[in-house]
Amino acid sequence: MIGSGIAKGLLVTLKHFFTTYVEDFRYLSQKSKRSIMDYRMDPHTDGIYTFQYPEETLPIPENFRFLPFLVTDYDGPELDKRSEANRCTSCGICAKACPPQCIWIVRTTDPKTGRPVPQPNAFFIDTDICMNCGYCAEFCPFDAIIMDHDFALADYAREETTPHVHDLNRLMKSAGYYQKIRPAMYAQREQQRIEEEAEKQRKAEAKAKKLEAKKAAEAAKKAAQSAEGEAKPAAAKGKRSPEEVKAQREAMMAKRQAKAAAAGEGEESPPPAKPKRTPEEIQAQREAMMAKRRAKQEGKDETKDE
Repeated sequence: MIGSGIAKGLLVTLKHFFTTYVEDFRYLSQKSKRSIMDYRMDPHTDGIYTFQYPEETLPIPENFRFLPFLVTDYDGPELDKRSEANRCTSCGICAKACPPQCIWIVRTTDPKTGRPVPQPNAFFIDTDICMNCGYCAEFCPFDAIIMDHDFALADYAREETTPHVHDLNRLMKSAGYYQKIRPAMYAQREQQRIEEEAEKQRKAEAKAKKLEAKKAAEAAKKAAQSAEGEAKPAAAKGKRSPEEVKAQREAMMAKRQAKAAAAGEGEESPPPAKPKRTPEEIQAQREAMMAKRRAKQEGKDETKDE
């Protein structure tokens, strides 16, 4: 039948129209503590609902992600203090992990030494290129970059560059704002940070105790060495000198001789010792012995010849 499809479509619309009022009466009868907006957004609720945007807005889920922002621990208007309390260390990991390469960073340098300072001097994000993937926030090791919930950034400056490229001043937002939009994530990461700090403190204390024990052992060793060095001279004082040893030995020999003399007074005196021969006498006696040997040898030879 011509026009039956249109009629069926209108009936579906009419059904949803009346179902909406049925759900309203059901909500009122339940006396639910939820708001009508939450009740309408429930997937088990039938009917249609309309929000009068921007006067009415839908609640944004915590995991919703839009353009990233930098977290600073100072919530005040002074830009210098906000920059000093900025958690970003300009390590560049977020810029390397960004797929469309919409982030670029300028690191701060010390004007006196010329060495890099772990703070960004400039931080830019091109919002026209950003794809809201969240890789920068995921790979940040310092929890310094977070995906925002502020999506209402439409303006009329299409041809201007400044509104579309967010600088450091526009990107920095307080840690309180971070806690407000992502309470569960904030609590989890803060707990993780506290545990990491406690672990670092525990390791530092253990290292300090180990160092103190090592110093105490070294001090005890040095004290023992010094005591041993003092004991050696004291022991050396008790040693006798060579003169004292010689005198004591002579005294002992004299004592022995006296004792031997006292023991041999009643016995016969030993024969006097033969006088020692002179070298000339020893030489003469040796020549006489050699001559005697030669003569004896000659006598043997004569008997053999006979």
